[in-house]
This record gives sequence, structure tokens and C-alpha cells, in this order.
Amino acid sequence: MNSLRAFESAARHLSVKIAAEELCVTPGAVSQRLRNLEDHLGVKLFERVNRGILLTQAGREYLPSIRNAFRQIAEASSRVAVSADAGILTVSTTPFFASAWLVPRLNSFQEDHPSIDLQVLTSGALVDFSRGGVDVAVRHGVGRYPGLRSYRVVSVEMVPVAAPSIVERLGMPQSPAELTRWPQVHDADRKGWSLWFQAQGIDEINLPRGPSFDDSGLLLDAVIAGQGAGLLPAAMVALDVEGGRLVRLAKPMHMETFAYYLVYPEAKHDNPKISVFRDWILGAASLEIGKN
Repeated sequence: MNSLRAFESAARHLSVKIAAEELCVTPGAVSQRLRNLEDHLGVKLFERVNRGILLTQAGREYLPSIRNAFRQIAEASSRVAVSADAGILTVSTTPFFASAWLVPRLNSFQEDHPSIDLQVLTSGALVDFSRGGVDVAVRHGVGRYPGLRSYRVVSVEMVPVAAPSIVERLGMPQSPAELTRWPQVHDADRKGWSLWFQAQGIDEINLPRGPSFDDSGLLLDAVIAGQGAGLLPAAMVALDVEGGRLVRLAKPMHMETFAYYLVYPEAKHDNPKISVFRDWILGAASLEIGKN
């Protein structure tokens, strides 16, 4: 089991070092577990290249089954577990969504559902539901997540921004089309820029190039560092624009499909606590739209 966990973690991160940190063991221990697994199976699962690792064809074919097995174990354990935390619902979301949208509205949830205690975890990283510990998540993207139920909660104004150094080098764009030739920093789905250009009536664009991040905070850091133009929530970058650390390249705009989504595993669709939270957050979002 330890070797399988080492394989799944190393394959997910493509890094022995990060897998070791996640599993709280040494890199040497992870490497030994991977070697033991390869010896047991009689096949190489990784290629060691340039101080890193890549999955072999056998490793790529093996990984989905191992992930599915861990998910089934986690779901089975969750079903039979009896604990004092039966009334706790754990919600994972990004720091920006938590502070700007969720936290200011939590009083209404607690008033309506006093028997459920929310535990809010903030992280930019995508949730691995197979590991348990998180019931639902709210993430920004296009809402298509295999194996997960997905419900659009709310869209926010998005705005393209860049560091002053890039604007000095390339000049202030006079039209959205000019940004197709700029270096870009992307969200994890690499869909944000494409959707923004389409909303501007620009369909002929190149495939998205440049670094991508699953944490909006890291994406913001990369943009401030001058790695490219980024598409971020207007409220999130307002202080950096005001302070001169970023330059706004166009007007903010809502992108309906590029929004915040509530997600959770298909297998948890009938969970009463999740159903209550889903109905509440979608209802709160609908009320807000009605006010506007």
C-alpha cells in the first residue's frame, strides 16, 4: 500500500521530492518504494530525466486504476465511519472567493442550518476528493470536471493586467486583438484567455502558450513578476492596479461560463449535508443576481 501511495503521489506531481513532502517521508524512501513496486510488477513506471521523472506508457495506463482504487477505499471508509464530526461539512475554496463572497454570507447559512458546522479550507490547488477530508469545493474555471457534479455559482468581473515593465516594452494595447501576441500567464484549464478573446469577437487565436497555475495567488505573483499578461478577478487586482504594481489592459467584464462552480463527487450527490449546502449557496447566488 505504501508503494502504491508513493506511485500515485509521484505520478500526480511528477516529482519525487514533492511526493515525499506530501507523504511525510524522505525522497529516498519514495524512490525505494517506487523501485519496489516496479520490481514487483516487472515493468518500468517512470523514466528518470534531467533530475525529474516522467510516466512511461505502462505508468500512464496504471495510474487511473490506482486512483480509482484509492477513491473507492476513501468512499467506503467515509460511508462506514462514525465520528463526532458527523455534523461538520468541509468546504474547500480559493482564498479570494472565501474572503470576497463566501465568508460575508455564512451567517445566513448558520442561521438556517444550526446543526451543520462549516469548516472552510482555503487553497488554490485542485481538490483530490479520493483522499477524503473535503466534502465540497468551489473553484474558478469552465465547470467541466470528469466524475464530479458541477454547479455554476457566480461569475465575477475579469480584467487583463500586466506588469508595468511589459507595458513599457510592448506599449499599451490599443485593441484586444493586440493581446493575442503578448506573452500570457494562464489558469490551470488554460481556457480563460480563449474565452475572453471570444467575448471580444476574436476567434482566430493561437494555442495558449506560457506558464499556467492552479492557484490564482501564484498566477497574480507571476503577472506582477513580469512573466506575461494575466486574466484575473477585477476586485482581486484592484489594490495592485491602484498601487502601480499592475496596469489594467482593458475594461473589466463578466464572462458567464468562466465562473465559480460548486463541485463534489457524483457518489456524494445524495449526501444530506451536501444537498443542504448546495441549495443554500445556489439560492444565495440567485438572490444576488435578482438584486442586480
